[in-house]
This record gives sequence, C-alpha cells and structure tokens, in this order.
Amino acid sequence: MTAVLVLPGLLWGALRAAGWQVDALAQLMVFTPYAALWSLLPLGLAVFQRHWPATALAALATVLLVACVLPRALPDRDRGLPDRDRGPRTGVEVHVMTANMLAGGADPATIVRLVRDHDVVVLALQEFTPTGQAGLTAAGLGTLLPYASLAPPRSADPLDTTGSALYSRYPIDAPGVRLNEGGFQQAYGIVQIPGAGPLPAESAHALAPVTPATVGEWRVDLANQPVPDPAGPPRILLGDFNSTLDHPPFRALAGRGYRDAADAVGSGLKPTWGPYGIRPIRLLTIDHVLADRRIGVTAVSVHDLPGSDHRAVLATLQIPG
Repeated sequence: MTAVLVLPGLLWGALRAAGWQVDALAQLMVFTPYAALWSLLPLGLAVFQRHWPATALAALATVLLVACVLPRALPDRDRGLPDRDRGPRTGVEVHVMTANMLAGGADPATIVRLVRDHDVVVLALQEFTPTGQAGLTAAGLGTLLPYASLAPPRSADPLDTTGSALYSRYPIDAPGVRLNEGGFQQAYGIVQIPGAGPLPAESAHALAPVTPATVGEWRVDLANQPVPDPAGPPRILLGDFNSTLDHPPFRALAGRGYRDAADAVGSGLKPTWGPYGIRPIRLLTIDHVLADRRIGVTAVSVHDLPGSDHRAVLATLQIPG
C-alpha cells in the first residue's frame, strides 16, 4: 500500500523535474506545489513502517518536487543567486498592476483604490467590458490614469470575456490590440514615462488549457506572446496567463528575455486564482508580471478583488533611465 502511495508523487516529480509537457496533464500540473506537500505523507508513512525501499523512493519524489517549488518562495539572493538576477537597482521606480475583472464584474472602487494607494502607473485589465469600463470611470480611474489602449469585447454578449485594457498615467504611443489564437484580445502600447525610455507594455490573456482541444491554442497563445528585443526598449508583459511556473510553455516564454517578478522576490507561491464558487479561497498562481531582464524587480504583492475570481497583482519595477 505504501508503494502505491509513493509512485504517483515519484512520477509527478520526474515529469516536473525533467520539464516534460504532457498535454493531458496540463491542468493537473498547476497543483505541483500541493503535490510537494502531499509527498511528505507517503514519506512519513514509509519511514514509520520501516519500509526502506519505499522510503528511498518517497524521499526522491519529495526532493524532486520541493526542488522545483521551493525556489519560488525564496528571493533570488536567498537562493545563492547573484543580485543581478533581480535586475538593476537604479532607474525610475514604477508601480504596475494587473487584474482579471471576471467579465467586468470586479469591484471598480477596489481597483481604483489600489491604483491610488499604491501609486500605480500602468494598469492591465483582462475580461474588460463596457460595464466594467463605466464603473471604473465613475470611480475616478480616468483622473489617476488618463491614457488608455482599450479593446472592448468582441461581441455584445454581456458575459463576453475577450475584452482587454491598458491604462497609464502617462501618454501611450502606438496603441493597439492583439488577437490570440484562443480568442482573447490583448491591449498594448508604448508608455512614455518621464525620466525613462519608452516602455512597451501589454495586457496578456492566454486561453486556459481546460480541454484537449484548448491545450493546443493555449500553447500557441504563450508561444506568440511578444518577447524583448535586445536592440529595442525593455518591455513588460502582465496579465492572466492561465499558467504557472510548473508549465513548460510558460517557463519557455519567461526564459525568452523575461523574469517572473513574483518569483524573483520570493512571492512566486502566492495564489492569485481560485474557482469563484468557493471564494475567497485562492489556490493557483496564474497571474504574472513578466519584466524584461533589463528591468529591476523590487517588490510584488497580491490583493483581494471583490467580484472577481482573481486577485490583483502589483509589482514595483526599476525602469532604466
């Protein structure tokens, strides 16, 4: 019986440590942090029963899973990594925020309060709707962030979740909208921040890999995200990626010139999403701020967002001057 309990964790740890993507398990892999905790149970049971072969296998499973998960809870400097892995410490300090509005139903007053209280300069919104926009306007968002690149939903259905928005305190040049393979839109633009160079920013929203049919589109959505151009200005990509760092396609995206801001500062295990029916429980970390590696990351925090099944994610960045 002990061996039966050990084998799932061992297989899970081997798949995760090897970086293999099994499409049929894409949804399951988001629970890897919980699998790491669960692996302690068969390990303890094997030790208690003095079943040494099972103990060795259970210990291997625990080591593999913990090694993949624990670094997200440690700032780079505590992992023995050089300070430069958090990016430069000089530049213009900019606070950015991303929030999924759940078909426009998120409380606009909370979003505006977070923007005001945390001095947010760039705000990315997903599942943006006309109703949500009206609520934000009435709550005073336009006074704090008067510039915007907006993508209304693709249909008149009030539950259409394809809308997107990018708001800024400073002018946005070259505003536009990207349509993902999975059907979500992504508003983008180049924010002109005083004292810093131009900052391309985009509100990301990848399709969720909830069925075998959507896994392929999810992969394409992640693969087609914009990545930093070493010859161009540093950029940020923030939003709902419907992915965690346990998904190889998301790690591949982050590895193309970005750093995951929460991971860099030891906040990579703070959950941002959970099924709305069991609120306020949040289980998974699928909302991210990806910062160009030429941008420094100082702090990341997550905040409850009434009316949404997501939490808002705020990051403090250092933009090169």
